[in-house]
Amino acid sequence: MEDSKMKKHVTVVGAIHIGFGLLGLIGAVAVFFALNFARGFVEGEEVPNMVLKFLSLSLPLLIGFMSTLGLVGGIGLLSHLPWARYLVIVVAALGCLNIPIGTLKGVYSLWVLLQDDTVKIFEKKQEITQ
Repeated sequence: MEDSKMKKHVTVVGAIHIGFGLLGLIGAVAVFFALNFARGFVEGEEVPNMVLKFLSLSLPLLIGFMSTLGLVGGIGLLSHLPWARYLVIVVAALGCLNIPIGTLKGVYSLWVLLQDDTVKIFEKKQEITQ
């Protein structure tokens, strides 16, 4: 493939990761409030309250952390920063576990970022910055 075609694919991957990163951050906040709301209904029972307390802290943190990584990586991809390529490869590989949308997003991202033409784009950017 030619260089400009892969640049368009990299831009699409960056935009996808930014969009899903923003949605994930909104989702993390929603999960936090929903689980804390649910804790109000099991106030007297100790074990379910402990489980909900653990989940209401750990799930939003995990979702928020992964979303932030995707958001930062997507912004870096739009600037063709070499470190962003590696970050998004890791985020995309982990996202493949999130069936079905994460798998589609992850496989497409991996396909784009592991192409030889894409590697050349990021190597050129690295040479320019040095």
